Amino acid sequence: MGVLAIVVAFGIRAAMVALFLPFSAWDKIAGFSAAIGQARSGGFGRTLGTVLVCLGIGTEIIASLCILSGVADRLAAVILAGYCVATAILFKGFWRDTGSAFHPAGDDAKRADFFDFWKNLAVAGGFLALGLGATAGNVSASLGELIRHPFASTQPYRSPQAYLPDATSGQ
Repeated sequence: MGVLAIVVAFGIRAAMVALFLPFSAWDKIAGFSAAIGQARSGGFGRTLGTVLVCLGIGTEIIASLCILSGVADRLAAVILAGYCVATAILFKGFWRDTGSAFHPAGDDAKRADFFDFWKNLAVAGGFLALGLGATAGNVSASLGELIRHPFASTQPYRSPQAYLPDATSGQ
């Protein structure tokens, strides 16, 4: 595999995790008190909010590094997908307040939550495609494989030739 292919593969993965590492993780670290305040806005007390922020920082850093390195990247992708869904449900609940998020003259914050909710789900879908495969035929096999070998890698920087039968050996 050429250097360009490795750079492109890495670039795609970097684009997927850039929201989390470095931006969101750094935002939580640099504005730790504000992050706890945001967690508390989800109905959590100070202690649980602090724990959730710390778990969020750890998830964002470790899972992102796993995806970038290709080490246990499938499990990391599924974990980040769950993190995105949980964040959408807990903190982007546009449906909780009265009024319509769909009305053009509606509340800007509610409309922002509406779109952030769906963006979180879209990002989760991208991570699930990485972790479980992008086709229906792959998902059930990939899920079973992920359960049997949770720390397996997609080996993103390995040559595709390694997966092809050897034409000289007749395999």
